[in-house]
Amino acid sequence: MLALHPEAIAHIGEFTITNTLINTLLVDVTLIALAVFVTKKATLVPGLFQSVVELVIEGFYNLIKSVAAERTMKIFPYVMTFFLFILIANWSGLLPLITAITFHPHGGEHVHLIRSASTDLNFTLALAIISLVATHTMSITTLGIKSYLNRFFPLNPLGLYTGLLELVSEFTKVISFSFRLFGNIFVGEVMLLTLSTAFAIFAPIPLLMYELLVGIIQASIFALLTMAFMAIFTAPHGSEH
Repeated sequence: MLALHPEAIAHIGEFTITNTLINTLLVDVTLIALAVFVTKKATLVPGLFQSVVELVIEGFYNLIKSVAAERTMKIFPYVMTFFLFILIANWSGLLPLITAITFHPHGGEHVHLIRSASTDLNFTLALAIISLVATHTMSITTLGIKSYLNRFFPLNPLGLYTGLLELVSEFTKVISFSFRLFGNIFVGEVMLLTLSTAFAIFAPIPLLMYELLVGIIQASIFALLTMAFMAIFTAPHGSEH
């Protein structure tokens, strides 16, 4: 059974190495390797892999451009990175070669040596905080501190009330971002693990296909919501619509 919290694999002093941390490092290595491969192997006449990569990147770029116009180049790197990072993290937990590896720390119960980082609330919470901080930092650098503060603390009373409500909603975004991603991926892996244990190989296949789709959807939702908030917060207040 998949535990709600990540399992400890080793300790370096006071620092705990968990199976989700190992997965996070593998995702980092995969992204770097993918970037190097695509850069070095890119050709004028693309193959299937290059075509798929270009299609995804171009699709996100054009979507952001239609929303953010001249702010596209500021927003695009964040959105694309979030999408790829979360997608690979989501999918990594569905690979039998990864999930089948177990470890017995200090002779205790066996745990998965590698576990999808998206099933760790610490991971999804960190992503949500990064998204929020990046959005507000970009807003300040784009509009200036005066315009940024005027969004939340305007001079008129009615606007101040609305601004305070908007400020509170910024903190609730962290909760919604993190729990949405964590809940969907964690529940999917629990169901997949349960079916795999009870019905061996073939029964979990339809669920596996479904979870591949869920992985794409959840990565897209996180990335596109980040895009929307960045586009809104970098536009002059009152001109978002």
